[in-house]
Amino acid sequence: MPEGSPAGTTLTSRQRVLAALDHREPDRVPLDVGGTTATGINLHAYEALKGHLALREPTAVASRRSSLASLPESLLRRLGSDVRALHPPAPDAAPGLPEPDGSFLDAWGVRFVRPPQGHYYVRESVLEGPLTVHDLAAYPWPDPTDPSYTRSLAAQAEALHTGTDGAVALNLPVGFIHQCQFLRGFQDWLMDLAADPPLAEALLDRVLDVWQEIALRLVRAAGPFVDVVFYADDIAHQTAMLMSMAAYRRLIKPRQARLLRALHGATAARIVYHSCGAVYPAIGDLIDMGIDALNPVQVSAAGMEPARLKREFGRHLCFWGGIDTHHVLPHGTPEEVRAEVRRRVAELAEGGGYVIASVHNIQAEVPPQNILAMCDQSLRERAVDE
Repeated sequence: MPEGSPAGTTLTSRQRVLAALDHREPDRVPLDVGGTTATGINLHAYEALKGHLALREPTAVASRRSSLASLPESLLRRLGSDVRALHPPAPDAAPGLPEPDGSFLDAWGVRFVRPPQGHYYVRESVLEGPLTVHDLAAYPWPDPTDPSYTRSLAAQAEALHTGTDGAVALNLPVGFIHQCQFLRGFQDWLMDLAADPPLAEALLDRVLDVWQEIALRLVRAAGPFVDVVFYADDIAHQTAMLMSMAAYRRLIKPRQARLLRALHGATAARIVYHSCGAVYPAIGDLIDMGIDALNPVQVSAAGMEPARLKREFGRHLCFWGGIDTHHVLPHGTPEEVRAEVRRRVAELAEGGGYVIASVHNIQAEVPPQNILAMCDQSLRERAVDE
């Protein structure tokens, strides 16, 4: 229980999430479904869930690129989610409708296309191939002062904060590392890190200059009505970091540190950082840079054993995620999903510092019974037995 709270005290969702982030044990372990762009529900899985629950509300889209549904407040309450998503508006520079072939351009000039039931992938990286620093100077970068980035955001943030008791999570646009990868192409970007670091640094700095200004304007527009800022930028894959730790610390970490200093200087909200994969080698670096919580805790990735993470980093870091989406949620039985929730709570929740969520977005093949099993079991979980 939170310090000073008598046994049996029921917290609001916002209080519950903030207690966990502050490493205090709430009345129950908080749950996030649909609160971020990495803890949402795929549109096809959502339609199946709607059919199972006989819901009739029209489906709205939270993220076009990730093919995520926007969950209505009535469903969030039914599921017991303690987090409410605040999604910035699409800027005017990003076309509103897909092309006839289903592809679309983002505000940076990158074209995306989506396979059936999936999310959008890069189809055209506009800076791939031969490239120089002079080419970067000539590229038409987005205007971070464009007022459409923050249009109506302040009103949306206040409405979520005052109209619900959930922890409001501002979801920043896809991070500056990803944006570099999208623009340059993954292969060329990785090659630059190893073979042409000055070019890699020039691209990182160009993108970060624009991206950070957009992010800061979003944070300031949302103001005091935001409890969590969600920043996603993958630095690892299933078995290892995307680059050597030497390259990470030389090229990536200083720029992430600059960004995180700026965010912490602009808001009192907690920073939740998302990176898929085997990020264990960099967790100490992330803590040093001031992140408050790590998402998604990809338990199937190398070195990401939850008990070990809690033992080594739990005093300094909140863990947000952990419910396996590779095997258990799509292929397990509802009872196996319940057991997964109990196991993660036992490993991660003692002393606070844990928010239950799926390891990344719930994909199309996850049956509604398993979504409900995860949520229903979460509502029963406390950090320690009373």
